[in-house]
Amino acid sequence: MSEWGAEPSPEAGQWRAGVVKDFAQSELFDRTFQEGMTLVEETATYLDGPGRQESKSLDRRAALGYASESMRLTTRLMQVASWLLVQRAVREGEMDPLKACDARYRLGGERALSGETAGDMPMGLKTLLVRSERLYERVLHLDRRMYLDAGESEQPHPVLSQLEKLQAAFGR
Repeated sequence: MSEWGAEPSPEAGQWRAGVVKDFAQSELFDRTFQEGMTLVEETATYLDGPGRQESKSLDRRAALGYASESMRLTTRLMQVASWLLVQRAVREGEMDPLKACDARYRLGGERALSGETAGDMPMGLKTLLVRSERLYERVLHLDRRMYLDAGESEQPHPVLSQLEKLQAAFGR
């Protein structure tokens, strides 16, 4: 069973696997992957360098907020990086596209949101928080579009139904 209830039909699964493979080979994936990995590197560099120094000048309450926000930031980026690495594994033939559809490889709907303490944070951390949230939202949108389960609605996916009509018309 899928995360949403009913198991998708074999045709829906194959269609979805095709969507996953097409995305993994796209220019959009290339750009998203590069942006995600660059942001992971920038964040690590910031948190290990300037961020560490900036956090030392914060009062106790703000320092606790900084620690909390930096954990949320790294958690969010690791979720995105993991999702992107699965897509890259599909691209490079290391993972079957149908296997990538498994719920354990999906980006979770629950995410580490910035708390109210972000206002007291150094500008470098605030900038990374905003950039990571934007990236997460885009990747979450891609995840939902690519892995939409037929069980989520009563109607079959419109593209899938059109594909089935074309296949029937051309005898495939």
